[in-house]
Amino acid sequence: MPSWNIHIAHVERLLREGGGVDGLGLCDANEFLFGNFVPDIYVGYMVPEPTRIIDYKVTHLSTGGRIPLPRYDEFWDDYVRGRGRVPDLVLGAWCHLVCDHVYNAQARAFIKSIGVSSSDETRIRKQDDFALFGRTLAISMKPELTPGLVRACASFPQYAIDERDTAAAVDVACGVVDENQRGLISGTPTYSLLTEGFFSQAREDANAICLSGLRSYAAHMR
Repeated sequence: MPSWNIHIAHVERLLREGGGVDGLGLCDANEFLFGNFVPDIYVGYMVPEPTRIIDYKVTHLSTGGRIPLPRYDEFWDDYVRGRGRVPDLVLGAWCHLVCDHVYNAQARAFIKSIGVSSSDETRIRKQDDFALFGRTLAISMKPELTPGLVRACASFPQYAIDERDTAAAVDVACGVVDENQRGLISGTPTYSLLTEGFFSQAREDANAICLSGLRSYAAHMR
């Protein structure tokens, strides 16, 4: 799965290429940014000691598997389509699912194309490459724990997010940005399984879907 540094880089690019908050139909960049972390808060591996664990198949609308494919279109139908203006947190969560789906779908196809069998070892190699790629991205946006963000998380329509978990996720995300800035990789890393071309294509395709969806949403809000 794309790590949070990858998700942050996508947010920064969307805001840059989409004309900022107004161009994407948003109201609050901070809530949109944090929404890009929401699906991972309760799965048990990103936020330390969350107040509860929610099955990945619920948080990501996925059937699971070694390289799962979140159903971002189902999330859009359930929480965005036909609802008028929706919280920016919801739109951020949708972008997270888009990125997870695109990167994972293309990883599945790439791994199959080079004749590597699906296994836990393959999954680990894939995740190690994702981690390397994430460290090549120059990112700077950090979420802020504001009263508005706490309220938005508490009313997230898929499941409520406790204020303690919101605060913990903010801390983790800020730490991710700090770590990337300290350990930024220049040039192309030596990947174990995937390639620079793979990441370039997945990044472009995920960005295109997010940008198209948000621009369409923005047009309906005008």
